[in-house]
Amino acid sequence: MFRSLSGRNYRIWFSGALVSNVGTWMQRTAQDWIVLTHLTHNSAVAVGVTMACQFGPQLLFMPISGLIADRFDRRRTLMLTQLLMGALGLALGIMVLTNTATLLSVYGFALALGVVAAFDAPVRQAFVSDVVRGEHVPNAVALNSASFNGARLIGPAVAGLLITAIGSGWVFILNAASFLAVLGALRFIDPAQLTKRSKAGRGPGQIKAGFAYVRTRPDIMIVLAMVFVVGTFGVNFPIFTSTMSEIVFHRGAGEFGLLNSIMAIGSVGGALLAARRDRPRIRLLVGAAAGFGVACGVAALMPTYWTFGAVLALLGLVSMTFMNTANSLVQTTTEAAMRGRVMALYMAIFAGGTPLGAPVVGWVADAFGPRWSLGVGAASGFVAFAIAAVWLTRSQNLRLRFDSRAPLRFAVVTASAATASGADGRLRRALERDEVVADRSSGV
Repeated sequence: MFRSLSGRNYRIWFSGALVSNVGTWMQRTAQDWIVLTHLTHNSAVAVGVTMACQFGPQLLFMPISGLIADRFDRRRTLMLTQLLMGALGLALGIMVLTNTATLLSVYGFALALGVVAAFDAPVRQAFVSDVVRGEHVPNAVALNSASFNGARLIGPAVAGLLITAIGSGWVFILNAASFLAVLGALRFIDPAQLTKRSKAGRGPGQIKAGFAYVRTRPDIMIVLAMVFVVGTFGVNFPIFTSTMSEIVFHRGAGEFGLLNSIMAIGSVGGALLAARRDRPRIRLLVGAAAGFGVACGVAALMPTYWTFGAVLALLGLVSMTFMNTANSLVQTTTEAAMRGRVMALYMAIFAGGTPLGAPVVGWVADAFGPRWSLGVGAASGFVAFAIAAVWLTRSQNLRLRFDSRAPLRFAVVTASAATASGADGRLRRALERDEVVADRSSGV
């Protein structure tokens, strides 16, 4: 489960990122809370707009940020982006402490943070393959998710207590200080032990080459389609938890933070289970999409705060299983020279859909109630499941076989797998064995 930590560089990176992630989740919790309760009168739309400002730039700057991740030194680029994100957190904290923050200024800081994060995210994702060796990449990706969601377990709960005790402004200040940990980690990583890679050239057409590569990979395109649907309309957890806590169950900041921490318990469990696997599995991605839809639907029906929180743990587990499996599938099957551009496209589709989905989900919560917004999340999981099922059935002549002895298990099989030849045959046999293989000519 923790085999990637055997490397010195990854241990340093993991430790620094964990501290910074705690601060990031503290800031996200405080930001959503002041928008919902201090700068508006419980407006879920305003929370959705804040999320759109923060995640929208990833879609806008995706082509450039991916090329930067493939062309420039990733370690130095991360030092710059992390420094800028810390400075933005510090400035927003000062404004909140001096009572000069307005809804528009929070939108502005969220947008600025989103611009920096647009360049930080693909570099940080691709940097994992520099810090660890190829066979450890899936494990390192899973442990990164565990770190991020372990921080999600701690950060919101701490933020809820600090908001009540000393105010939201100091939460932003503490987040700014947490970036010193990751900057220190990047400083002490040994560059000589980083994996050597071929960098993207400086000639024209490098951005177009990234899109052309993805077009030759129908397997990646299907994963990206599933990620877009769930990321746009399903992964709007700040709206779900804040509106259910405040409007439905009439709870305060501490209970709001606790809901995020409960969900993170399931997320950490999903990430650690992923770390135990030696490779990402297609059937797991398909099953997790359906599980996400079921968990959102059940959460929408829960009558009390505590039963809602219990289902959030399940929602955290299936959502992390879905996201981690999709991330690992894309990373481990993409050529190293293209990884930055492909991961930029992945992050843009995952986070860039938020400007479209978050305001819609927020409007549903305001117009029809928070429970209906969870219904939108449930629909996204079922649609993603249907996308994969239709593609596997029609394009690859595959079907789902359910095991009556173990009803929660199913396999992707084809009657013609044994006799198929060429790229399609290799893909079918790989799916039947529940494996993912890479072939340069076919892209599958």
